[in-house]
Amino acid sequence: MAGTPLVFITGASSGIGQALAARFYRAGYRLALVARRTAEIEAWATASRLDPARYAVYGADVALTDDIVAAGEACVARQGLPDVVIANAGISIGIDTAERSDLDVLARTFAVNNIGLAATFHPFVRGMTQRGSGRLVGIGSVAAIRGLPGHGAYCASKSGVVAYCESLRGELRTSGVRVVTICPGYIDTPLTQGNRYGMPFLMTPDAFAQQAFDTVEAGTSYRVIPWQMGVAAKLLRLLPNALFDRAMSGRGRKKRLGES
Repeated sequence: MAGTPLVFITGASSGIGQALAARFYRAGYRLALVARRTAEIEAWATASRLDPARYAVYGADVALTDDIVAAGEACVARQGLPDVVIANAGISIGIDTAERSDLDVLARTFAVNNIGLAATFHPFVRGMTQRGSGRLVGIGSVAAIRGLPGHGAYCASKSGVVAYCESLRGELRTSGVRVVTICPGYIDTPLTQGNRYGMPFLMTPDAFAQQAFDTVEAGTSYRVIPWQMGVAAKLLRLLPNALFDRAMSGRGRKKRLGES
């Protein structure tokens, strides 16, 4: 299948990752799908009647650098150098800094959402640069724009995603490799379904995947999806701290690990 484009997607066993895989597949891409739960990817691929010649599944824990790097290297050896790499895997768990155990939650969040993102890109950067083309896509979040009570781990990690991708974009500016940062608002996935607060402009995964696909294809450097959530978040960014803190005072907090 030489000449058929290839997309490498982490966190592909459910939610946004699975919706992105379906959208890229419909566009004619071959798929390199990565997750810890490989059986769930295989079950979805079978149920979706994907052509076995057009996809491969790689098991990896993105929190383990050697694990995800090995998955990337295996992809290059088996399927070739991808045209698009989407670092989508992420976790979102509430924390309370007064609780010692939540510091471990914070560390794992950074390991998955930040170090895992860089490790996802690592096996492909040199090859893409030598080829002079490619897309490296970081999935951030609208939560990167302002810190939300009880959500410190997620907000801080996604702010880090935005800053890291911006730095990488500058480093690769003349290489032909595009770095794309996509910040979803609220998407109806297992990551958000337990939230204890309102989620304005909630989107289905498929609707998000369509807009994200268009963004990647265009090589757009930064986009919030949906755009209405980007406007709302930027307005919150403009609020003086005292007003913002007051507005957030009654907001429900993200569930901590182990909370029902």
